[in-house]
Amino acid sequence: MRTWLDCIPCLVRQALDAARATTSDPRVHERVVRETLALAASMDLARPPPALGQIVHRRLRAWTGVDDPYRETRQRFNRLVLEALPALAARVDRAEDPLGAALALSVAANTIDLGPHGSLTSAEILEALEAAQDQPLHGNPEAFREAEARGGDILFLADNAGEIAVDRLLVERLGPARVTLVVRGAPVLNDAVLDDARAVGLSERVEVIDNGSDAPGTLLSDCSDTFRDRFRRADLVLAKGQGNYETLSDADREVYCLFKVKCALVSAHTGLPLGAHALLRTGAPYAPRDSARREDDA
Repeated sequence: MRTWLDCIPCLVRQALDAARATTSDPRVHERVVRETLALAASMDLARPPPALGQIVHRRLRAWTGVDDPYRETRQRFNRLVLEALPALAARVDRAEDPLGAALALSVAANTIDLGPHGSLTSAEILEALEAAQDQPLHGNPEAFREAEARGGDILFLADNAGEIAVDRLLVERLGPARVTLVVRGAPVLNDAVLDDARAVGLSERVEVIDNGSDAPGTLLSDCSDTFRDRFRRADLVLAKGQGNYETLSDADREVYCLFKVKCALVSAHTGLPLGAHALLRTGAPYAPRDSARREDDA
C-alpha cells in the first residue's frame, strides 16, 4: 500500500506527540515539526506509510537523544491489560466459540495504537475490550479457520504493547507449540519489542523472535535474513495491526491481517468502514508446502 498526501499530517502529529512525550522544551518541539516537514518534502510516496514513519522516528530519536520515547507508555499499557486478562480469559473459556472470542478480543486490543491516536486513554482501551464481541469480524475469517485447521507452524506478527497481552488468549487457542511470536527489532512508537513479550508472559509460552527492523510495520527488505526465512517457510502467517497490513498487503505469499481500521485511507483501500474489525487474506494464494517443494525441485 502506497503513502498518500493525507498521511503527511499524521506523521507530523506522531513526531510532535513523541517530542512532547520526551521533553517539555518548545524549541525542541518546533525543531521536530520543521525537520519532519522538510523530510516529508523529499519522501518517496510510492513506499508504504510505515517506511516513511521509520525515517521520521529514527530522526526523532536522534534529535531528542532519547532511544525509546514510549517505554513508560508501553509498560503502562502492559500493566493495564494484564490486570484485565483474567476476566478476558474467563470470557473466552465460557464462549461457545472460544477461537472466535479470542480473535474478537485480539482485534479489539489493536485499539492500543498511538500512531493514529496519540491521546489514547485507559478507559478507551477497556471499553474497546468490553465491546469486542459486539463487533462483526469482516473479511476472510472462515478462510483463516480453514488455514489454521490444516495444522503446521504459525508465524504470529505482533503489533503493540498491551495488545500482546490479549494476544496470549489467541495464542492459547491456536496452540502455543506451533506458534512463533515476532516483535519489532527496536523501539518505535508503542510497538511491542522483546521486553514487552517478556513482561506479559509470552516468552514463557512460545518462541519469540524479533524481525530486525525498527519500522512500525513489516518492511521485508529491512528485516533480518532470519525473519525473512521464517516468513517464507511458515505454514500460516498472522499479522496484527494496520501497519502490518499496509506493508504486507502486496506480499508474495498468503498473509492473514488482523486489525482495526483506523484511518480513512485504509478504509478506502479495504472497502471497510472506519472502526471495522478486519481479518483479511492478502498476498498470493495458499499453496501446500509439499507442492512448493516439488516446484523448487523441478
